[in-house]
Amino acid sequence: MQSPLDASANTVAELFSKSTFVIPQYQREYSWRADEVEDFWTDLQNTLDLDNYFLGLIILTDDNGEKHVVDGQQRIVTLTLLANAIYHEAIARNRKALADRIWADFLRSIDYETDDINPRVVLADQTDNDTFQQIIETGEVPENIKDTESVSYLIANSYKVLKEFLASDLKSDPFKRLGKWTEFLTNRVYFAVFVHPDAATAYKVFEIINTRGRGLTTADLLKNYVLGQTPKMQRDEIYKRWRDMAKSFTVEGSSNVFVQFIRHAVTVGSGHILPQELFGFLAQRQRYSRKSPPVPLALVDTLEGFHSLYLQMIDPTISGPAEGYALRVFEALNEIGVIAVRPILLALNGQQENEKGCDYILRLVVRRIVVGSLGTGNIERRFSEAARDVHETGNWTVLQDSLDDLNPSRDDFVNRLSSRTINKATLTFLRRSILQGSVTPEPQGTLHLIWPRNTDSWDGMDVETDLKWVSTVGNPILSDLHKRPKEASIDFQNFKYSLLENGVDNEWAEQINQRDDWTAVEIQKLGEELAESAGDLWYGG
Repeated sequence: MQSPLDASANTVAELFSKSTFVIPQYQREYSWRADEVEDFWTDLQNTLDLDNYFLGLIILTDDNGEKHVVDGQQRIVTLTLLANAIYHEAIARNRKALADRIWADFLRSIDYETDDINPRVVLADQTDNDTFQQIIETGEVPENIKDTESVSYLIANSYKVLKEFLASDLKSDPFKRLGKWTEFLTNRVYFAVFVHPDAATAYKVFEIINTRGRGLTTADLLKNYVLGQTPKMQRDEIYKRWRDMAKSFTVEGSSNVFVQFIRHAVTVGSGHILPQELFGFLAQRQRYSRKSPPVPLALVDTLEGFHSLYLQMIDPTISGPAEGYALRVFEALNEIGVIAVRPILLALNGQQENEKGCDYILRLVVRRIVVGSLGTGNIERRFSEAARDVHETGNWTVLQDSLDDLNPSRDDFVNRLSSRTINKATLTFLRRSILQGSVTPEPQGTLHLIWPRNTDSWDGMDVETDLKWVSTVGNPILSDLHKRPKEASIDFQNFKYSLLENGVDNEWAEQINQRDDWTAVEIQKLGEELAESAGDLWYGG
């Protein structure tokens, strides 16, 4: 059997002329943008008059003569587009023999039994393949592609860029340069080619290369591991299930969110896994005591089971299995930017009294944020192990056994809240909770600082000594005005006239209005009163 190290060097013409490349559905879509195409062109152009050029390793599986591309799609597609640009330039300049060589080596093959002419490179997605083949056939970019983020657009744009670069290159001597480019692609551009009939082996090589080199995303590596371990007859089905889940997170703008979801879902059953260890754990490259990864098909089932719920954690306004108080907790945690407890929330879903578990977690999180000790690796580990405990027992009360020692005292909470600098998002949330008497407050009002940070002319306040009080709980108000009036920053009296009167319902406007001056002492006093109210709320029933 061919070993994973057996790779042969082939000129691209030799490889293309003997192959039909199929880009499987489960491969990464074509993603090169103009700057990457430009780099590709520049590298080739700079080598054109010098020596051979090595395009790197491509990994293929052989399926009855079809070469399925495991790694190398971006280079194969872009190289085909360049060859096509050269072909159409040759046609336009009556270089028929040269054009025929490019056509036969890079663009089309002939089925000798049927006389059918077939493309050398085929994309799995029908729309994208139609665009690609139209470009090959006509040499022109389709004009009807509206979605600038689509694969079809990227392919068309890559071709446009290559056409422009080639046209500029040919200006000095079109006849000579066309011949030079054709000879270069035919004889002096090489791939290292690894072909293996066993998909799992091919994917293993792919994984090794990409974890040691430029690398893929963890999402790509996980997908390819899962598909490489999936029986061939199920591969298309598993790919579609995986793709549908991955695409649902694209609204967040990054595959990292999908990976985050995978890690949190796996945590429920397996306990704490560090982000950098996720792939190694699931692919069984790293061993953990008391932890066994789900097999690939079971992993897909697990992800699908949690998928819609996790999307609700990201956006509580969408429909899904969670409802009522749980959605309000999701919204509250999003407002203060806490995601580390999502495995616990996944484990709680569908259990009896799950709202009590959600409430317990929200209160614990807010208490620890106030005392300044939430964001440590050990805390996340504790949360992860607690999620597994909830999952295994089916009882939210194990959270109390697992996490009660993390609860700060009420006195510590109140003392810290009265004087501690807090970021704007959390300060807004806490202020809303106090005014509304709710641990899941409605998003009402815009936070404005009474003494603004950006002024040094405010009577009674000293930038040098009092700045620490700016972002404490005693200095802001919530107002119906989204934008702060300019006069509100002149002094305290102007603030009261222009902004205080626009405070939201239940805002402590009267307590503030009674003050003649606004000093650090006044901020501290009001902060202590507000902190006591917060203590009643966050430690009450």
